[in-house]
Amino acid sequence: MRVMVLVKATEDSEKGFLPTPEAFEMLEAMGRFNEELVNAGILLAADGLKPSSQGKRIAFDGHGRMVIDGPFAETKELVAGFWLWEVRDMDEAVAWVKRCPNPMPGPSEIEIRPLYEMADLQRESDAKGHENP
Repeated sequence: MRVMVLVKATEDSEKGFLPTPEAFEMLEAMGRFNEELVNAGILLAADGLKPSSQGKRIAFDGHGRMVIDGPFAETKELVAGFWLWEVRDMDEAVAWVKRCPNPMPGPSEIEIRPLYEMADLQRESDAKGHENP
């Protein structure tokens, strides 16, 4: 089972990386955790994201497209970083996240979302009575 593990943004992460001793300690701890994930054969990809002030959104409405410049409101709904993991099940993903060092200087949240696999889409199609080509 593949899961996307999302590190939710905070006011601190939206300020950008500040090269403080605490920030470097946090990065070192996260590096050790990532190494454990690699050694366990779980980590497929991982990275941190720059603040939303450096991002853009594209809003779709029919054929129309509108570009929206960051920063974006509702910091708690933004993503500051991610991992892509291959795990046995959601319980294993939860167990790994519980071992993770806090990715932020203060309170933070990490969200785990399973990815759709081709078999999932097939089951949903079958459940709705669609024939397969």
